[in-house]
Amino acid sequence: MSSHASPGPDAPGSPTGEPRWLDAEEQKAWRAWLYSTLLLQDRLDRELSHGTGISHAYYEILVQLSETPGRMMRMSELADRCLSSRSRLSHAVSRLEERGWVRRQVCPEDGRGQLAVLTDEGFAALEAAAPVHVESVRAHLFDQLTPAQVAAMRDLGETLLRHLSPR
Repeated sequence: MSSHASPGPDAPGSPTGEPRWLDAEEQKAWRAWLYSTLLLQDRLDRELSHGTGISHAYYEILVQLSETPGRMMRMSELADRCLSSRSRLSHAVSRLEERGWVRRQVCPEDGRGQLAVLTDEGFAALEAAAPVHVESVRAHLFDQLTPAQVAAMRDLGETLLRHLSPR
């Protein structure tokens, strides 16, 4: 949106209620970052799916489970870590159960919650997919950047995580 558009009467932003419009350089930076991250996510998902038959969303579920003690996690926590709704995660876990890669079990601490558990077959599928994924990340991200850009990317990411992560 340009600075010539007329904002609504309750527009957030400045103390006067006027939006704090992006200047030309901010607009270029925003669009470059937005479109490049969307294109990167799309490329990574396509290459992983084509090379392994695993979508990036399913891969992330397997990764999260593989990195926890006992390779298990409460479904609600897994949904939070995967930035997914509980219903969407439940559907994905059902698909992974059909493949024999994940199983559900009742949480022994309270008997109400459910745990998602990574099976040995799921761990093997993750191990087979990991080289495809990491090569895509390397080829399409890190090989395109200088060490200084990688450091800046990390700094930017950590700054945004501190601001956006739930407290």
